[in-house]
Amino acid sequence: MDADSKYPDDDGHRDPVGDPVGDPVGDATGDALLSGGGGGGGSGGVGSGAGGGPRGSGGGARAGALLTRPKLWIFPTVLTALLALLLSLLYMGGIVNPERNLHDLPIGLVNADLGKPLPGQRQNVGTQVTTAIVSDGTSDTVEWRRLTPAEAQDELASGKIYGALEVPTNFTDSLAALTTANATKRPTLTVLTNPGMGSLGSSLASRITTAAAQQASATIGKQLTASPATAKADPTTRLLLAQPVQVVTRVGHPIGRHSGLGLSAFYYTLLLVLAGFLGANLISTGVDTALGYADSEIGPWHTRRPTVPINRTQTLLLKMGMTVGITLLTVSLVMLATVAILGMDATHLPLLWIYSYCASLAVGLGVQAINAAFGGIGQLVSMFVFIVLGLPSSGATVPLQAVPGFYRFLSIFEPMRQLSDGVRAILFFDARADAGLYRAWLMIGVGTAIGLFFGFAMTRYYDRKGLHRMTPQPVPPVEAGSA
Repeated sequence: MDADSKYPDDDGHRDPVGDPVGDPVGDATGDALLSGGGGGGGSGGVGSGAGGGPRGSGGGARAGALLTRPKLWIFPTVLTALLALLLSLLYMGGIVNPERNLHDLPIGLVNADLGKPLPGQRQNVGTQVTTAIVSDGTSDTVEWRRLTPAEAQDELASGKIYGALEVPTNFTDSLAALTTANATKRPTLTVLTNPGMGSLGSSLASRITTAAAQQASATIGKQLTASPATAKADPTTRLLLAQPVQVVTRVGHPIGRHSGLGLSAFYYTLLLVLAGFLGANLISTGVDTALGYADSEIGPWHTRRPTVPINRTQTLLLKMGMTVGITLLTVSLVMLATVAILGMDATHLPLLWIYSYCASLAVGLGVQAINAAFGGIGQLVSMFVFIVLGLPSSGATVPLQAVPGFYRFLSIFEPMRQLSDGVRAILFFDARADAGLYRAWLMIGVGTAIGLFFGFAMTRYYDRKGLHRMTPQPVPPVEAGSA
C-alpha cells in the first residue's frame, strides 16, 4: 500500500478520478491531517466507529490543535468563498435592474380604427397614434409588433407577446364627437395583459403600453385644445379635451386563479429539476453504498458492505436504469401534490405527466453522467449546470429580454429554460407547439442524447485506461498489547 493512500483500488493503482460520490473537502482535510501528523486514531479509517479512531481507543487529535494548521483551512475556505461570490453574481446579476437591461420586449400594437381622417388630416387618429408609438424612441427596448386583432389574440394565446395595446374601431369618431354637443363618453385605448408570461413580464409590458397610451392621450389633447373649434369651450370641456382618452386594462389571455399569477409554471419546472437532480444523487449514493464503494454512516452507526466487482460503465448503466424507474414514482408524486392536493390549475394532464417524466428523467440522466465523469466534484458541477446557471436564465420569472446578454446566451442551451417553456405551454397556452412545447421536446431529446453519450464515453474511457474505482480495504484491528 502507498504511504499516501489509505484505500488503494483493486489493481493497486491510485485512482485519479475518484468515487462519483466522494467528498473533495473530506479528502483534502484527510490529506492535511496525514501530512501534519495526527495522533492517536487518525481520521477515521475503515472499520472505525463514530469516534474517529479504533474502537475502544481514547486517543485522537484535538480540534483546537488542528484549527491552527493552515493547510486544513485552504481548500474549504477558497471553495466556499468562490461559491458565495459566484452564486451572488449569478443570481442577483440577472434581476437587479431589469428595466436597464430591457431589450426588444415583444408587445403587440393593434390599430382597428375604421374612422375617416379628421378635417385637414391625411390619416385617422388611430394610425397617427400607432405610428407615433413605434417611432417614439423605445424601439431599442420594445419590439412593437403591428398586428390585426385576430393576430394579436393568436400571439397572446401562444405566448409570443407579453401584452398589447389596442386602438378600437370607433376611436377617431369618438374623438371627433368630443368637440360637439353629442359627446357621450371618452374614447378608449385598451391595454391587454398576458399573465401566462409571468407576473414580472406581464407587468413590464403593461407599464410600457399604459405609458404609451397616456402619452398618446396627452398629444391628442394638445391638438384638440389648440384647435380653433374648441377655443370658446367651457373650462370643463377644455379639461376633458386635455386628457381625452381613457386607458383601460383587461386580460388579453386569461389563466386560472390557481396559477400563482403566472408563476406556477416556473415553480413546477423547478420541482421537476430538483426531483431529477436530488433523485439522481440519492440513487448514486445508495448504489455506491450497496456495492461497497462508499461507507454508510448514520449518526454513530457506521457500516460497509462487501465490495461488488463492477466496472464504471456497468455502474453507470445500473444507476441510470434505477433513475428511469424511480423517476416514474417521483414525477407521479409531484403531480399528485401540486394538482390533486394543492389544486394547481392544469389541463392536458396525460400530456403533462408524460412531459414531466421525460423532463425530470433527462435531468436525472444528465446528473448521473456528470457524476460518473467528474467523480467527487460531480454533484457540484451538476448543481451549476442544472440549477445555478439555469434559474436566472430560464426566462420564467424575469423575461429574457430584461436580463443581461450573458443570461440570454445561457438560455440557448441551459436545460431549465427549455423545460419551463414546455411547462408554460401546457399549463397556460393549450399545449400549443408554437408556444414553446415543440422546442422543449426537441431539447429534451438532444439533452438526453448528450448526457448518455458523454457519460458512457467517459466511463468506457476510464475502464479502458484501467482507472478502476477505488475499492476500500479494511484496516486490520490493533491487537491488544501489540503497539
